Order: sequence, then structure tokens, then C-alpha cells
Amino acid sequence: MCNPQSFSPPSLLSPMKTHTINLKQSMDLQPDDQELHRWPTLSEALEEIKAIGKISGPTTITGLLLYSRAMISMLFLGYLGELELAGGSLSIGFANITGYSVISGLAMGMEPICGQAYGAKQWKLLGLTLQRTVLLLLSTSIPISFMWLNMKRILLWCGQDQEISSVAHTFILFSIPDLFFLSLLHPLRIYLRTQNVTLPLTYCSAISVLLHVPINFLLVVHFKMGIAGVAIAMVWTNLNLFLLLSSFVYFSSVYKDSWVCPSMDCLRGWSSLLALAIPTCISVCLEWWWYEFMIMLCGLLANPKATISSMGILIQTTSLVYVFPSALSLGVSTRVGNELGANRPAKARISMIVSLVCAVALGLAAMLFTTLMRHQWGRFFTTDTEILDLTAIALPITGLCELGNCPQTTGCGVLRGSARPTIGANINLGSFYLVGMPVAIFLGFVAKMGFAGLWLGLLAAQASCALLMLYVLCNTDWMVQVERARELTRTCTMSSTPLPMSSTISESNTKNSNNKAKLEEVLCVSDELVKSTSLETDPLISTTTT
Repeated sequence: MCNPQSFSPPSLLSPMKTHTINLKQSMDLQPDDQELHRWPTLSEALEEIKAIGKISGPTTITGLLLYSRAMISMLFLGYLGELELAGGSLSIGFANITGYSVISGLAMGMEPICGQAYGAKQWKLLGLTLQRTVLLLLSTSIPISFMWLNMKRILLWCGQDQEISSVAHTFILFSIPDLFFLSLLHPLRIYLRTQNVTLPLTYCSAISVLLHVPINFLLVVHFKMGIAGVAIAMVWTNLNLFLLLSSFVYFSSVYKDSWVCPSMDCLRGWSSLLALAIPTCISVCLEWWWYEFMIMLCGLLANPKATISSMGILIQTTSLVYVFPSALSLGVSTRVGNELGANRPAKARISMIVSLVCAVALGLAAMLFTTLMRHQWGRFFTTDTEILDLTAIALPITGLCELGNCPQTTGCGVLRGSARPTIGANINLGSFYLVGMPVAIFLGFVAKMGFAGLWLGLLAAQASCALLMLYVLCNTDWMVQVERARELTRTCTMSSTPLPMSSTISESNTKNSNNKAKLEEVLCVSDELVKSTSLETDPLISTTTT
């Protein structure tokens, strides 16, 4: 059973911070201790599955639609020829490492703030956080754009082929506007999802993907723009998605409660956002970069052409499977954030338990699929016997990786929803680069296991990541997380002009301000509140572990 205890891993990424917590207020609102220790009933579990499904279901469909968009682009690159396919693939990999992973990771920093603000009915904080995040991403896109302008020089310095580098450079030059469109699109998607608005994004994604095929045909086949046409089509599709989604926001009036007129307020109070965005970005980048590192190692094996091709097939497979735990992660992040913001720690804990059980089921399904399809799956991509043999050997290992990856990804969602991204970044850093990388290098090259050894290294990383994540989650003190949610939303609103809050919250604050509260100084280490002095009342955080 998940028994809430304190957990304070050493912080590798964040400095020590100090906060002041009103302990009397938290003790008055504390639920029955038994509620924070028991398993959910069947009816509670089904209710939570339904609540998560309302968010994760449409998000899964959206993820599959966006995955199909990427496949359409790859098909048109293949239509242009082998050189264009190689150059486009190299450019997309470079863009993922240096740009898309950074933008996506930074955008996720707004997720806990918006989720908890929505639960606390602090509507204006949603709009203010949206504005701040857009400004953060747009300002980040500028230096990334300058890096992309010099991509050819960087690739040649890394020893890449001259001709392929030239084609890749052309592709990424026309992809630069995509950075700025994604800087608008990512925050808008999170803004809607944290308010449990997900179906419109699915509909808008479906329309934009349907238009993606004729746009590619128009630019690549009709106007014969070559690889530049494929890049422009990707940018155009993201622009269509943003225009459709922003039109929905405007005409549905979903923005009215949270609308904040642009002012100097969006230029102030960035500390809370950056404290969440930077570790979240690091966590996302560490995981994304691992797969690029695997491709580099494949190039050092005996038959690099076959191993790199097989690795490409397997990464496409894991990307497809990842859509499902990723959607579950986004759903539970929203649910946990909403419940903590609404001061319901027991429900946040139930959401965590139910989502982890669902994640294990997804992992088992993925393992079963990859094991049963290991001899057939590769034939969808190639007829080369050597590539098919390598793929068949590695697919069962890939399935085992997903058995760890699904709970780990879902656990990251719980950590994001409870505003603890630094812990996730520390776990990813330790698991992938201190465990997985040495194991992959040792098994692949020293133990002469080759391609399978590299995937066993990933398996070691995923296993350690999942175990550490489960340990952290099972030792979470949910009363502390409620206090942190209150402190986070209070800090974000106090950093700017005071914003109107709901009458419930105002009345609660007025009532508590009339009580003579006892204050305790608390240290915040690695996004966990740790008691620094003794209290006459019950401790806010348990000091024993069972």
C-alpha cells in the first residue's frame, strides 16, 4: 500500500529555498489520517478512471493524430529520395535535441501552476501564467533559431557527410518558424487541458492532420519545392492547429473567466514559473537525448547501416507506444493538480494509485504486443533480412522497457501535478546516465552483446527509473503537497497585482487570518517540505518510515 511518508532525495538541480507555512490552518483542514492510508474502493477507482479517461482519452487520439502527421512527413521525404530522407531525418533529430525538447519541457513548467490554480478557483492566475509561459518560450526560441542557422557548420564539425549536412541545413532553415508557432501552441494546449478541456484539441488536430496531406502534395509534388516543401508543410500544419485552437478559445468564451489584460504583470513574478520550468525541461531533455545517444552508439557497432536502421524502426515503435502512457501522464497530472489546488489530498492520492495500476496494465499490454509481433512488425518497414533479425531480437527487450517506462512516465505526471519536477529530473539523470549508459556501453561493446546489449542498457535505465519513481510516490506526504499547492498559488498571485479569487477561497483566508496561527519555518529541499523545528502539535511530515 502507498503509505505517505516524507522523502527528501539530495537535490542535484535546485538550490535550498525557505518558505513559511501556517500550520494551524493546515491542521484544521487535515482529513482523517485513515483516508490517506487506505486503498480506494471499487466505486472510487471507477470514478477516478472515468475522470482520468475524460482527459487522457482525447489526448491519446490527439497523440496518435500527431504521430501520423510525422509519418506522413517521413513518407514524403522518402518519396523525394534517399538523400532527402537521410538529410530530413538528421535535421529532425537535431531539431529534437536542440529545440523541440527544450520548448516542450519549458512549457510543462506551467502545468502544476495552472492545474492547482484551476482547483483553487484562482482563474486569473491561469491567464497570467499562460502569458508568462508564452513570453518565456518566445524568448527561448530566439537563441535556438541562431543555432539552427549555423546547423551545417555544427554538423560538419561533428564529422557528418557534406551532402547530407547541406540537405539537413535546408530543412531546418525552413523549420525555424515552427519554434515560434510551438511557443504559442504548447502553452495553449496546457492551458486548456488543465481546465479539463481536451476534445476541441482532438478535433482541431484531426482537421490539421487531414490538411497535412494535401499541403504536402501541393508543395512537394505540384510546386516541386523538394525538402523545403516538407519542412514548410510541417510549419503550416502547426500554424493551422494553432489558428483553429485559438479560434475555439475565442468563440467558445472559455477564456473569459481567466482573461487578464496584457500588462507589466506578465513580466514580473517569473521565479515560481522558472523554478518549475527549468527542472521539467531538464527531465524531458535527458530522456529525449538518450535515444539520440543510442543511435550514435549504433554507428560504432560492426554493421552500422543495419543497426541504425533497426534502431530507427524500434524508436518509431516506442514513439507509437509512448502515446498511451504519455496521455495517461497528462491526465493524472491535471487530476492531481486540480485536487491539490482544491485541498483534497485523499483524492489526489487515489488518482495516483489508479493511474499507476492503469500504467502497469499498459506496460503489460505493450510487452505482450512486442513479444508476439517480434517477427512480423519489422516487415511493415523493410524486407532486409539482417535488419529484420536485429529487430526481432530487440523487440521483446523493448517490451520489457515499456513495462518500466509506462509507470515511470505516469509517475512523472504525478510529480508534475504536485509541482515536484526536480525530483523527476534527478531520477532521470541518475537512471539514464548513471545506470543505463554504463550498462549499455559495457554490454554492447565490452561484453560483445552488440545491438541487444544497448537495449539491455535502456532496460536497466527504465527499471531503476520506475523503482525510484514508485518509491518516491509511495512515500509522499499528501498533506504537505496540499500546503505546497496553497503556497505556490499564493506566491504566484502575490508576485503581481492582486488578482480576484473565488468567494470560497476569500472567505477561507479571512476566517483563518482571524485565528491566532502558529508559524513554523520550513525548508524546501528538492521540492519537498522538511520540518526544521519541533512542534507541540502533530508533525506536518512523518519522520518515521515503515
